[in-house]
Formats: sequence, structure tokens, C-alpha cells
Amino acid sequence: MIQKKQKGFTLIELMIVTAIIGILVSVALPAYDLYRNRARFSEAILAIGFYRAAILVQAHSDRFGTLDDVDAGSNGIPPIQAQATSTHGIDVVNGVITVTWMADGTDLAGTTYTLAAQGVIPPIQWVTGGSCVVGGYC
Repeated sequence: MIQKKQKGFTLIELMIVTAIIGILVSVALPAYDLYRNRARFSEAILAIGFYRAAILVQAHSDRFGTLDDVDAGSNGIPPIQAQATSTHGIDVVNGVITVTWMADGTDLAGTTYTLAAQGVIPPIQWVTGGSCVVGGYC
């Protein structure tokens, strides 16, 4: 009697592979979400570039006496940009630029990034902060 050798995987081998894939997915998805949100939040960080540039130009023109003069809508700094479902909220108060992620219902909604000027004499040093630091987005 000749025995035929069967080819293929046993049920236990398939279950082990499925368990390994499940473990890898459970670790990878949260990391992927963080990287995706970090990449998306870079849009908000870039949005303050116009305000930062305006402050630098006006500082080089000696338009500021103190940080109290560095406010949105005055001394050549653009006005406040209101937060909406499609735009980030941007405000400048006493040399601190604050951008708030748009109210779009995502995980990032309401997350803030601040860029604080440390003086009005060029070169201006900046300190970053905001709730994005806690979330790991900036």
C-alpha cells in the first residue's frame, strides 16, 4: 500500500499565523494614527508662518516697543483668523501666536500650538508650546 503525502497547512498553524497578524495589527494601528495626526498637524504649524513673518518684518522696522505691542490686527500684523470647520483659528496676543486646529470633528479638533516671541529686538527667539506637545503632534 502506497501512502500519499498531503500538502498544506494544519489548522493550528493557520491559527498561530492569524494570532501573530492580530498582535502586529493591534500594535501598528495606534502608531499609524499618531503618525497620521502628526503629519496632518504640520498644516496648522505652517499656517502661522505668515503671522511670524509679519512680526519679524515689523520688528526689523522698529515698530514695537514691547511685547504688548505685538497683537493681531495692529502694527502691520494680520487680523485674527476665526476658527471654523475648514480654517484654523490664529490669534496673536502680546507676542504669542496661537493656532487652534479647525473644528472639523477629528481627533485634532481644538488642539493648539503656540509660538511665543521672547523679545522684540531682532533676532527674535521663539519658544514653542501648546496642547499639541502633550498629544505628540508637534
